[in-house]
Amino acid sequence: MDLQWGDIKLEAKIANIRRIIVDGQPEGRSKTKHHRVILLNARAIHALSKAQRLADLRRMASKSATPISPFVFQPGKGGMWIREPSVTINHFKLALTALGIRERRQYDPRHTYATMCLMAGMNPAFIANQLGHRVEMLLTTYAKWISSSSDWRELEKLPASV
Repeated sequence: MDLQWGDIKLEAKIANIRRIIVDGQPEGRSKTKHHRVILLNARAIHALSKAQRLADLRRMASKSATPISPFVFQPGKGGMWIREPSVTINHFKLALTALGIRERRQYDPRHTYATMCLMAGMNPAFIANQLGHRVEMLLTTYAKWISSSSDWRELEKLPASV
């Protein structure tokens, strides 16, 4: 995971996506090669506030001369960033078990978020930007979730005279 505390502005409710981890090393670019700003909802802000508190406690408890990682998702033992996906996969599985949630892939909550946004009627261009997709890719992947009980209202938008 490549999000650093300096990328997050809780008071402004934003996170800046600036880098990725490639072959175990951070690179100063996103997967789309463009920096993007993510708007944080109340749940994300709450989770990041809790994570920040834990990072602060870790920093205060550290007796090591090793610098503390600037990354939000820190490695468990040593290092400045998580180098292997298996680290986060294991933590994710443990969290699912503790919460009584069936096992799923680590990427699936991203799909759930996209689907929930579309079902709520949010603008596909906004959702695509938040996910770092092109609108076409978003619609190709998630179009089946756009139709809903409001389909008849959509049809009524087209005047009979057209």
